[in-house]
Amino acid sequence: MVTPSGISGRIAVDAMGGDHGPSEVVAAVKLALTEFADLNPVTLVGDEAVLKPLLKQQGLGDHASLQILHASEVITMDDKPLPALKRKKDASMFKAIELVKSGEAAAVVSCGNTGVLMAGGTVKLRTLGGVDRPALAAIIPRKNGYLILIDAGANPEATAEHLVHNAILGSHYARVVLGAASPRVGLLTIGTEEGKGNTLIAATHDHLKAVGDLINYVGLTEGFQVFTDHCDVAVCDGFVGNLLLKSWESLAHFFSATLKTELKANPLRITGAVLAGGAFKALKKRINPETYGGAPLLGLRGNILKAHGSSSRHAIKNAIRVASEVVNADMIHHIETDVARANAIIRPQPPVST
Repeated sequence: MVTPSGISGRIAVDAMGGDHGPSEVVAAVKLALTEFADLNPVTLVGDEAVLKPLLKQQGLGDHASLQILHASEVITMDDKPLPALKRKKDASMFKAIELVKSGEAAAVVSCGNTGVLMAGGTVKLRTLGGVDRPALAAIIPRKNGYLILIDAGANPEATAEHLVHNAILGSHYARVVLGAASPRVGLLTIGTEEGKGNTLIAATHDHLKAVGDLINYVGLTEGFQVFTDHCDVAVCDGFVGNLLLKSWESLAHFFSATLKTELKANPLRITGAVLAGGAFKALKKRINPETYGGAPLLGLRGNILKAHGSSSRHAIKNAIRVASEVVNADMIHHIETDVARANAIIRPQPPVST
């Protein structure tokens, strides 16, 4: 399969990353190939001696849409980015990224070490023209749907220009995965009145208003508005975004566990729980972090999706699906065009000498 930009549309899956090992990744690939008829072809990257028996067990030994690329090394959760880049050149994660760099694949999916994945992607693929830093885009539920949280942890410190780029990156991602024709963009701060927030928020607010119809900016957004139907993209730096993301995930698990305990407290509640079983299942599905499976590292010259290290086969399956959707939308080309237009507005031009 070839993407609209002429690059191979294969999805390179790092089979050796993650807490549950390659068996869970192979099971996820089988689910993806079975459930999604239009899924892009997949290349599993990892130790061939380990992967071949697992593929045979899953009935994928000769699947037409599946290949193996051997890699002799593995990135562990204890590896540090720079030493790993220097010493583990044959690691499955890096070889998967190299496939994207060479044009033999269009996206990488990995459950491996986040810091090493970000460093490897940035060093090997480089950022898009006009984009200074990549950003992680997470999807979280809100009233009547879902929203994109960006940056969800790639860069704890940011400039106003970085946050404008995040708004553009998040908008394009929302169009692809959420189907939002004109995604509403909100800037996270501590109040909706003009002037609320720090100097970074003030400068970003001015820039976002200045770029006009490049994004659908709905203004300053408070924390309590995140889970209402207020915006489709919530923009912030990676420090704020990571705190919000992990707080939401922790809260979702807390509510789920508490509800389960309370519903079993006495026979009357158990009866009520049985009668309301359909509603509880729907709620669990809505707040399940595995629905989309991973967060893309946007702003690079290639697509990288980071799934949780503890991802189950269902989460990895969904990350592979999202990677396929992003590739087929040719999102990178559209992002680069809009970033160039935004930079022309928000970056002061040097005076012309006479």
